[in-house]
Amino acid sequence: MTVYDYQARTNAGQEIGLDSYRGKVLLIVNTASACGFTPQYAGLETLYKTYKDDLVILAFPCNQFGAQEKGSDEDIRTFCDLNFNISFPLFAKVDVNGSDAHPLFKYLKEALPGVLGTEAIKWNFTKFLVGRDGKPLKRFAPNDKPEDIEDDIKAAIAA
Repeated sequence: MTVYDYQARTNAGQEIGLDSYRGKVLLIVNTASACGFTPQYAGLETLYKTYKDDLVILAFPCNQFGAQEKGSDEDIRTFCDLNFNISFPLFAKVDVNGSDAHPLFKYLKEALPGVLGTEAIKWNFTKFLVGRDGKPLKRFAPNDKPEDIEDDIKAAIAA
């Protein structure tokens, strides 16, 4: 299995196969609009613009942590456009934990368990770096800022 075996619904409601990103390095992030880590959207946009020939950032809004993503998909898009002018793909709101977790996140958590082997995502802005072959490489904690993981991204691009 790779991330290319999964599909997801974009923020605009279109179902797409993640195989459309084949050959790119991916950074998959669960996001929220009202979180202390929300300013990371700016750093993610900077990374995306810097490496957009080789890197795609996929943002998956989630309301499972402190109810920090209460809005509709349209509300989320408006918030991201007005506050961060993001140009990377934004997906529909998903669950990342529990029985209703999106299959992509079930796969990522199993492939890259967190601290002490726990699979659960602990908070918003957990990041998963995926190689060009679609296989997960590294998991980053919410407090790992986008600029702090740039070297890992560059290494994945160079591989």
